[in-house]
Amino acid sequence: MKQTLERSSEQTAETVEVQKVKTANQEVRYMAARNQHSRNPRQRAVIWGSLAVIWIAVVWLTGRLLPAGSTLTSLMDRNLAPTWAHPFGTDWLGRDMFMRTLKGLATSIQVGLLAACGGGLIAMLLGLAAASSKAADRVISWIIDLFLSVPHLVSLVMLAFVFGGGLAGVAAAIALTHWPNLARIVRAEMIQLKSAEYIQISHKLGQSRLQIAVQHMLPHLVPQLFVGVLLIFPHAILHEAAITFLGLGLSPQQPAIGIILSESMRYLSAGMWWLAFFPGLALLLVVRAFDVLGNSLKTLTGTGSSREVR
Repeated sequence: MKQTLERSSEQTAETVEVQKVKTANQEVRYMAARNQHSRNPRQRAVIWGSLAVIWIAVVWLTGRLLPAGSTLTSLMDRNLAPTWAHPFGTDWLGRDMFMRTLKGLATSIQVGLLAACGGGLIAMLLGLAAASSKAADRVISWIIDLFLSVPHLVSLVMLAFVFGGGLAGVAAAIALTHWPNLARIVRAEMIQLKSAEYIQISHKLGQSRLQIAVQHMLPHLVPQLFVGVLLIFPHAILHEAAITFLGLGLSPQQPAIGIILSESMRYLSAGMWWLAFFPGLALLLVVRAFDVLGNSLKTLTGTGSSREVR
């Protein structure tokens, strides 16, 4: 009887030890999987962000470095479907659509760069001004709400018409309509920083509000501003193509995706589908690349949701 009890107690002890070992192994595996899962988003952000930068750089440099004669007319090659010699086909004047698309994308990226940087600069200045005093904060908040209450496309068309179109006019119109959401984020960050302890100490040490805003607050806004400017890019490019498609943007002499899509509408019924399909697809890929780059930087820097700046 005693031997049986001893054996059962030994078996129970062995079972407890085995369970402890299994539990420890499960905890180790869980921690390893958790660490790997926590690293994966940043690794994916680096990979996808790098691919997006490479794609954007290749498209922009290729479009800028193409010779001027690459988009000349050739009446012998009119209305050709996509072939190895002309991957995107040719249009009604014999112009190579692949070359026109690359040049149009380079122009769209240039407009997006000017508009996004302009909108980011406006948002930064207004966000810094909002933190200077309560009166300025109320005025700037009212201006932000006023711009947000007007639909983007309506104000964009009006401003593009006022500025007379063209590359500079379209970039200015987009910049003046794409800053409110980013300015609201900058203002919220500034208000939060005003209550920080080191900001209060700087006030007591006699530093002016401008010095505090530039020396202590502005460095904290750089990640938000950088990500916000990148996330303005796809919207700027799409809106440039939209108002150019409506005839209020770039001139027809400039190669632009909006102009290409607008001109192709008259020939789609004749079966020339490639005139709109490939330029539209290329525009979508470039816009998506900017969106991926902005979201990757958002993940790496830990800034707010990308929806806040759209």
